[in-house]
Amino acid sequence: MIVVTDDASVAGEPDTRPLDDLLDDIYRGQERVTQGDIYRRAVAAELPPDLLARIDSLPEGEYAVDEVSDLLGGSVA
Repeated sequence: MIVVTDDASVAGEPDTRPLDDLLDDIYRGQERVTQGDIYRRAVAAELPPDLLARIDSLPEGEYAVDEVSDLLGGSVA
């Protein structure tokens, strides 16, 4: 028997909730945000090292929320 709860991630899928929450917060009232701003906020939010590495690997520039979500594997759009 499989029990599914709200806080359980799908088997084999990474948990993107910390990333999604961060992006929701960063993009509130903003259309585009720089890679540097996203990284600084991610460090301050103490995101896991694997997410920090993905954000750090983004090319410098400005991103809309859907662009950065696609590049980082989040589900915010």
